[in-house]
Amino acid sequence: MEMNDKRTINGWAYFDWANSAYYLVISTAIFPIYFSNIADAQINIFGGIISSSALYSFSVTLAYILIALLSPLLSGIADYSGRRMYFLKSFTLVGSIGCIGLFFFHSPGTMWIGTTSFILGTIGAAGGLVFYDSYLPIIATEDQYDRVSAKGYAYGYFGSVLLLIFCLLMIQKPEWFGISSPTLPSRISFVLVGLWWYGFAQITFRRLPPDDRISHVENLFTKGWHELILVWHKIKDDTHIKRFLISYFFYIAGVHTVIYLASIFASQELGFETTELIITILLLQLIAIPGALLFARISKLKGNKFSLMIQIIIWILICAGAYATQEKWQFFTIAGFVGLVLGGIQSLSRATYAKLLEGRKDDPTSFFSFYDIVSKLAIVSGTFMFGLVNSITGNMRMSVLVLIFFFIAGFVMLITVDKTRINTLTSNE
Repeated sequence: MEMNDKRTINGWAYFDWANSAYYLVISTAIFPIYFSNIADAQINIFGGIISSSALYSFSVTLAYILIALLSPLLSGIADYSGRRMYFLKSFTLVGSIGCIGLFFFHSPGTMWIGTTSFILGTIGAAGGLVFYDSYLPIIATEDQYDRVSAKGYAYGYFGSVLLLIFCLLMIQKPEWFGISSPTLPSRISFVLVGLWWYGFAQITFRRLPPDDRISHVENLFTKGWHELILVWHKIKDDTHIKRFLISYFFYIAGVHTVIYLASIFASQELGFETTELIITILLLQLIAIPGALLFARISKLKGNKFSLMIQIIIWILICAGAYATQEKWQFFTIAGFVGLVLGGIQSLSRATYAKLLEGRKDDPTSFFSFYDIVSKLAIVSGTFMFGLVNSITGNMRMSVLVLIFFFIAGFVMLITVDKTRINTLTSNE
């Protein structure tokens, strides 16, 4: 097929438009606070009593344990089976069904439906991205990766914000839509995400190249794991890559735990309503883009290591502020700072890792698969620790305080990474 074809690339980017709605509308904005409102404060699970916030945290943990176990297998399938489209469609369908299934979560008695549907949605979203990302080298030449990736990110940002604004309108003014039930606007929002995701993904399915017909692939199910083991043996001998990945594991665990659990914290600790929370997240989204540009500029002037360290310090202050906050306006302020560092720390971390890989003769694809696994295991670690501390202490603020230690560990380990290996990156990286 023709590389760098505009129609194909736009079709690829539409999957970000479709898929990002799940992450913003459901997992970040609406579902956490809806879960908190519907679930009992204390829930009996297998004879034990845990809080609803701890159950939500453990649900994220379980979803990402499954994703981390599946990812090497999925990467092997994506690289060697030639059936990217089949699995991209399959995970999109699973995720969309998970979203629609949330419609039937309307009381404490349907908790199992809500939890199962949320886990399915998360697996569908993360699993689909493995195959979505694997199309990039097929549709674009290497010199166009940054531009094409940026287009996908932009599509995802605008698409998800557009749907979130519509859901906000429906939740705030249900009478405009003939809705009288207090839970129905949120439940309809979940269905809309599923339909949006599956519907717009059809553009992607039609424009991307079809699957290759490979009749037999040797060791398909072990290939991904084998690649990761090889990468680990290579990384063990490179002190600074190893140190950076350890640092990344700790601080990105804190970042993702904040992303997943900030909403439920705002709901239970500060009494945020769904409308207030959505407005907060829209504010965060508006600040995220200039924030990413700001820290890209700082990295260009002072180097990546300096920029990352400044951002980690801000994250430590964010957690300390969240622990102490008592008023809603204080949380709005904290959300502004989250927006400032949210996009920058993720994009700059990936670019820094790429810089550390420069000069290696190995295929970078397997190294980035390893990086992706580290990220998923970090989510497992962060969300599990948050839920565990919450269960033991019964105090969500103590869980927030524990996240500070993740960021401190990441900061200390980052100090030991040679800054000359992660020298200033150009702004387009």
